[in-house]
Amino acid sequence: MSDSHDKGPLLGRQVAGSEVYDAGLLFPVPRENARRELPGGDFPGFGEDIWQCYELSWLDAQGCPGIYMGLIGVPASSPNIIESKSLKLYLNSLNGHRFDNNDAALACITADLSAVAGATVSIELLAIDDRAFDGGLPAGHSLDTLDVLPAAAPDASLIVASGAESSLVYSHRLRSLCPVTAQPDWATVVIETRGAAAEAAGLMAYLLSFREHREFHEQCVERIYCDIQQRLAPEYLSVHALYTRRGGLAICPWRCSDPLAAPRYRLNRQ
Repeated sequence: MSDSHDKGPLLGRQVAGSEVYDAGLLFPVPRENARRELPGGDFPGFGEDIWQCYELSWLDAQGCPGIYMGLIGVPASSPNIIESKSLKLYLNSLNGHRFDNNDAALACITADLSAVAGATVSIELLAIDDRAFDGGLPAGHSLDTLDVLPAAAPDASLIVASGAESSLVYSHRLRSLCPVTAQPDWATVVIETRGAAAEAAGLMAYLLSFREHREFHEQCVERIYCDIQQRLAPEYLSVHALYTRRGGLAICPWRCSDPLAAPRYRLNRQ
């Protein structure tokens, strides 16, 4: 079994995978460290981290490989994020492992991920040709038609009230950097507010200011959520970032003021 937990995070290091099933490859990242830097020193809402998995594979009882897609849900209330590289290596370690059936595989994955996240994780298996997971377009009004210059760093003061009572907007131009490798991560971000709305140009400038900001996907979304909440105090707020995939995984954190079911869909760019 892997001793990666003793060696620290796997991101940014050359790490050999495992040809045998190895739950020890999974690595937790505590949420509380980044949340201390948010307004109020914590995250006040609800949500889920939705992982779109495009390369799930294991052997059936006869040794025949299957190939699937999957949707993994990690509750925002869990104490830990699951590091993305460790998840990729863990899922790859299942490629040569035999399960009696897919239910047994899902039970194993659920137990392993829940243990690392510190809360119950869900997983839904999809067939490769499942049309329910076809790409689509985000709802709302695009901010990308605005010709706005980014600020040097995220600045919540750029978010100002427009006077409108609600808003549903999106942008394909969200870019942030991995805090470990400094590699760029791209996403479409969808923001909905009720009871207050942000002025479009200021919100776009704020979102563009993440271009050189170094945080994990989940942390960026919580920062956006908390900055909007602090500046506008809307009755309802939802922030959903659908990041493009790396290594067969796309992370789509969603944060909301209400304890609703997380949206599960993919966009054309994913």
